[in-house]
Amino acid sequence: MKKTIFLGSSKDDLRGFPEEARRDAGIELYQVQLGLDPSDWKPMPGIGAGVREIRIRACGIYRVIYLAARPEGVYVLHCFQKKTRKTAPRDLELAKLRFKQIGESHDRDY
Repeated sequence: MKKTIFLGSSKDDLRGFPEEARRDAGIELYQVQLGLDPSDWKPMPGIGAGVREIRIRACGIYRVIYLAARPEGVYVLHCFQKKTRKTAPRDLELAKLRFKQIGESHDRDY
């Protein structure tokens, strides 16, 4: 099972979800840790290669953007409540910034 690596404020943001949404997100992330697909997801190639979004519908609409393609673990890039049909540009930009940080920190390890 892969470990979960939370970037930036993503862990605190996830903890701020209502209980039902937080529980659902935990179940979905556990599936990802096991190498399985979450029950409702979509690819997010605009953020980076291999990035996906878990879609949660519980007490509102919530999203968890993650990268599971790296051997060191499942990177949780961003967790947020979606309030409009289209994902807010600031949420996408934050996820992109955190995705870039993975590559930069990984490059420094070699």
